[in-house]
Amino acid sequence: MILYPAIDLKDGQAVRLLRGDMDKSTVFNDDPAAQAADFVAAGCDWLHLVDLNGAFAGEPVNAAAVEAILAACPGTPAQLGGGIRDMATIETWLDKGLARVILGTVAVENPALVREAARTFPGHVAVGIDARNGRVATKGWAEETDVQVTELAKSFEDAGVAAIIYTDIDRDGAMQGPNIPATAALANAVSIPVIASGGVSSLDDLIALRDCGAALNGAISGRALYDGAIDLKQALAALRT
Repeated sequence: MILYPAIDLKDGQAVRLLRGDMDKSTVFNDDPAAQAADFVAAGCDWLHLVDLNGAFAGEPVNAAAVEAILAACPGTPAQLGGGIRDMATIETWLDKGLARVILGTVAVENPALVREAARTFPGHVAVGIDARNGRVATKGWAEETDVQVTELAKSFEDAGVAAIIYTDIDRDGAMQGPNIPATAALANAVSIPVIASGGVSSLDDLIALRDCGAALNGAISGRALYDGAIDLKQALAALRT
């Protein structure tokens, strides 16, 4: 199982939000590229990047910070979500060196775009499903829909997407542990690889996800790595054994 260190970008800085609230952000590093380089030096296999401003704006906002991260970590694949809502933006980011783009809001509002992108760029398109109480939220988690998580995931079974990133919003940044039952249920309901996100706050959480009864592709952690609640080297070693 892959551990994806998270770098959430707000106003050019690496931050973490509490339950997706832009007004409840903590700045952990004003040099996101240096933070990414530290994660890579510790041995991570992937980087998970989110353009928080972009998620609300509907277009890339922290592009300079993302490009700096890609330049600082040329050998480490990175995936990016936030504000990616058209083919031109997808192509631009992949051309700049991103390994994978994450489509969230458009997966609900324009699923045809997800299918077109996955067909055009096989292996490079993931779907981000962010949810409260089993229902999908969009536009930086600001708008809730009546769409069920499993329903949305299953709708892309034949689309060729590389992964589903499932985030339980109420757990995100709260250091209260991930929603393991919901994550396992989703992973067991679809054939698409699932990456867990939201609330991963200890090595025990990572082990529990690894052993949850579903073959998860990986887990994303942010605040716990910045706070030192998870030692990245120790966690990577544990997940590789």
